[in-house]
Amino acid sequence: DQIIQINDTNICEIKDGKARMISATCPDHLCMKQKAIDENGGSIVCLPNKVVIEGKKAADSDDSSPSIDAVT
Repeated sequence: DQIIQINDTNICEIKDGKARMISATCPDHLCMKQKAIDENGGSIVCLPNKVVIEGKKAADSDDSSPSIDAVT
């Protein structure tokens, strides 16, 4: 479990294997209203701040070790 600051614009929380946006400087905060994602897929997008978070398994992981990949 951790909190990740992204480019001084967004804050992402990873908790219990799921990622969600908990803070953003964008005007509409649609990224904060999107559902949490996990290693099974999904994405959270903040267009004004150009932030995308994708849920996927790491290429070198086995089925028991999920990972969240944040892309900015």
